[in-house]
Amino acid sequence: MIPLILGKPGEEFEVATVKGGKSFLRRLMEMGIYSGVRVRIISNFGNGPIIIALSDTRIALGKGMAAKIFVKKLT
Repeated sequence: MIPLILGKPGEEFEVATVKGGKSFLRRLMEMGIYSGVRVRIISNFGNGPIIIALSDTRIALGKGMAAKIFVKKLT
C-alpha cells in the first residue's frame, strides 16, 4: 500500500484504507471515496491538488487529503 499522493498520472488504484477522523472519513465518503473504490490519477504535478477520476467524475484532492488515502496499484 502506498499513499495516493505518490501515484503518477494514468495509474489506476483501488482504495485500501483511509486514515483520519470521523468528519474526514464522512467527507470522503460523500465524494464517493472509500475502501474498494477504483480511482485513476488524472494529474499530480507535485504542486497543487491531485485530480482523480471516479467513473465519470473528476475530483480534486489537496495534498494533505491525498496523503491520508492509502491505495493498492491495479495491474
